[in-house]
Amino acid sequence: MSSHEKEPYDDLRSPLLPPVEPLTGVVHGQPSLEMLPVDQMLTKYCGEFGFWQFKHFALTCMALALDAIHTMVMIFADRELSWTCEPGSGCVRVSDTSVCGLKPGLWRWGASEGWSTVAEWGLVCGQKYKVGMVQALFFCGCMIGNGIFGQLSDTKLGRKGSLTIVCILNIIFGLMTSLSPSYQTYVLLRLLTGVSTGGIGVCAFVLATEPIGPSKRGIVGMSTFYFFSLGIALLSGIAYMFQSWRVLYIASSVPSIVFLVFVLPFISESPRWHLVRGETNEAMKIMHNIAKSNGNHLPQNAYLVLDKESNSCDRKHLEAGIKETVRSSVFDVINSPLTRSRLFLVMGINFASSVAYYGLNLNATNLKTNVYLNVLLNSAAEMPAYLLTAILIDRFGRKPLGIGTQWFSGMFCLLGSLMGTQGNWKVLRAMCGVLGIFGMAGTFNLLWVYAMELFPTVVRSTAIGSARQVGQLGAILVPFVVVSNAGFSFMVFGVCGIVGGVLIYFLPETLNRPLYDTMNGMEDEANKFSMLD
Repeated sequence: MSSHEKEPYDDLRSPLLPPVEPLTGVVHGQPSLEMLPVDQMLTKYCGEFGFWQFKHFALTCMALALDAIHTMVMIFADRELSWTCEPGSGCVRVSDTSVCGLKPGLWRWGASEGWSTVAEWGLVCGQKYKVGMVQALFFCGCMIGNGIFGQLSDTKLGRKGSLTIVCILNIIFGLMTSLSPSYQTYVLLRLLTGVSTGGIGVCAFVLATEPIGPSKRGIVGMSTFYFFSLGIALLSGIAYMFQSWRVLYIASSVPSIVFLVFVLPFISESPRWHLVRGETNEAMKIMHNIAKSNGNHLPQNAYLVLDKESNSCDRKHLEAGIKETVRSSVFDVINSPLTRSRLFLVMGINFASSVAYYGLNLNATNLKTNVYLNVLLNSAAEMPAYLLTAILIDRFGRKPLGIGTQWFSGMFCLLGSLMGTQGNWKVLRAMCGVLGIFGMAGTFNLLWVYAMELFPTVVRSTAIGSARQVGQLGAILVPFVVVSNAGFSFMVFGVCGIVGGVLIYFLPETLNRPLYDTMNGMEDEANKFSMLD
């Protein structure tokens, strides 16, 4: 047989990867094999934020509206209704008086008892602590869910798989809550809803932002919480139309059903997750789809590798990059001095921010104004905060902007604590609350982008989930702060804003730094940047 003739099945015996010359990356008879981390491939070939990323980002972030709805529904379901004296009872209603000193039969609720859990189960006076209890247990569930689904998102289920599970659970628990026969059942179901809701934010944010290029990640990531605010505004409209708390829980579950059936099937898994799981072919398929949808061309000789392997050109390292699954856990974050200090700082900032952010929202019932209008104003105040921080984040950096927004919120909250509840003072305190929301919303949103850039892909969801767990611990305490007087509440929120700004000072700046995939890759580059700094 001629040396030029092929034997049968020669193609089947040939290696899947052509031989690569060590140190040069040259494939025999082919162009050089170009091995690139995700960020470099997005920047050089696929596009940092084209049509594919825009569609994927918009669809995925719709889940954050669901997060807002399931979290803030308690404002309306657990509100205290206005009351009036029974005709002929001799009762005289004076402004701001309580029913606690009145005998049963002398007064009644101004609306149907079915409009609120407080009215239906008599959660007033000596039973008022139960309102704080159910809200605190919801946030306790969120804390558990952050840890569980943050870990599952980094490991077995992936970002999309975890998001699918939490949406299904939210629908089930939301519908079951509407059938609660007693306060005890209601508490249990709100706890379970918190577990599933706690996974939404972590999974959706990471999934939405990981396929975005480095120069666009800051401004686009800051846009995620527009969807959270839109969810609050949507909830305000839903609650106005369905004022019975039982019907409200059914209505608030419908958006989750729509998302699960009509949106989630069109969302892609993160290529970074596939890559660290050793599923390089699946990651490359997504990168080719990104390039094609964005009108770009990804060359066949461009190959996706982990950042720790981007400087390795030999066949041994390349095959390791294909077959190796990189596994990490929260213990790896704590064992590394670099990520350990970052994690603890982000935890502290999350705690302070959660107390202020959720507290200012839940405190709407304490301001003695129209609760529907107040919630709507709070959500509207968040919109310009997101826009302003999105414009400034790549100009001033994450660190200075985070300190500024925290202190802005803290100062207005402290100012609000000095104002009374009568006449114009009541209005001014409400405005201080809106400005406090403005500053804290900017911080809350920025903190997601900041935390994402502080940790590598292998532990990103786990680290953010752990930080959010501590944040939810702060949210657990919020209902007990809110049930106290408004002046004390504002003082607590103000102190949290000031302390949160101080903690941000000790974090490194991440502006224009790459988004790393592995612990080793991040630590190596961090050492280089520290030498340059």
